[in-house]
Amino acid sequence: MNEKIKEFLKRVFTRFVVINLLAMLLVIVLICLGVTFGLDYYTHHGEGIEVPDLIGVDCEEAADKLQALGLEIEVSDSGYNKVMAANSILLQTPGRGQKVKRGHVIYVTVNSPSSPAFALPDIIDNSSVREATARLTAMGFKLETPKMVDGERDWVYGILCKGRRVSNGDRISIDHPLTLVVGKGTFEDLDDVDVVDAEDAEAGNGEVDDFEEVKEP
Repeated sequence: MNEKIKEFLKRVFTRFVVINLLAMLLVIVLICLGVTFGLDYYTHHGEGIEVPDLIGVDCEEAADKLQALGLEIEVSDSGYNKVMAANSILLQTPGRGQKVKRGHVIYVTVNSPSSPAFALPDIIDNSSVREATARLTAMGFKLETPKMVDGERDWVYGILCKGRRVSNGDRISIDHPLTLVVGKGTFEDLDDVDVVDAEDAEAGNGEVDDFEEVKEP
């Protein structure tokens, strides 16, 4: 029985078959090693680059600094800060000190060279001074002392910018302060005026104007 098995194995596992099996095993080992070391190289396993502080740095200068570290930069948004220089970086993600891998993209917000302008909301003759103040300040506008005019108390009748009237929908720079034209309640004072009817006047002094009846011809 043992001799038959040995004879069978000799016929199956010839030298040619054994060589091919060994070659296949070698290829599998090489592929596994290649995948392991290739992934480590591709993902930069164990490597960590500290992100520098870019706040306030000119965008082009920041790009050169990141490129020297093996990192990339991408402008994702713009903002406005009149204290900082134009094209300087306002925000960065990831922040300074964080560890990233080579080739990682740093997203930045760049300072706009001019102040943003916004369209005035539907405020004029459509809201109270309290509502208008809340909406405009939330947009970033600065408000000066309101200008009081005759009209319903605390009702917004207009908006002034640099001494000129503006309308709903006009685009105004947030650097320009606004003045609300607000009613001072003059119309409400009319409620304090006493009205005397004809019967009261007749009871008081008997002097009531006579009216002449006009007959039809």
